[in-house]
Amino acid sequence: MSRLTRRQVLYSSAAALTGAVLAAPAAFPASAAGRPADGHGHSAGHGHSAGHQMPEPFDEVYQGRHIEGWPADDDGSPDGGHGGHHTGGAAGPHEGMDFVVRIDNDDLHVMRNADGTWISLVNHYETFTTPRALARAAVRELQGAELVPVVTG
Repeated sequence: MSRLTRRQVLYSSAAALTGAVLAAPAAFPASAAGRPADGHGHSAGHGHSAGHQMPEPFDEVYQGRHIEGWPADDDGSPDGGHGGHHTGGAAGPHEGMDFVVRIDNDDLHVMRNADGTWISLVNHYETFTTPRALARAAVRELQGAELVPVVTG
């Protein structure tokens, strides 16, 4: 009978560990290990068309900055459409947006990705699971600088 060498044992262990690491995301996609922490990162495989619910409105002070957000279909105002900017047949300031996010009363342009995550112009290459997490990250990234609103048209 032949004896295993140390090299053979290490090689076999490394191969088994690699296989387990590669198989874990497929085996546990909905577990805590498959979900991002603190609202940052990609969502666990849900598409926008698969019935994503609209995030909850928020209004808070974060690191000395006033951040707020609400669904854009509330007629452009955080108070549910009472006193918003939308007038008659004219397009409102949030036309085409799913969710409105403001930092110190300035609009932060946000977009929802197909996988249900959110991005902004401040953090365009980072995705977040909620607009609140996105707004907080934008405040950190701005480091006290003023948000310059996007002017279109």
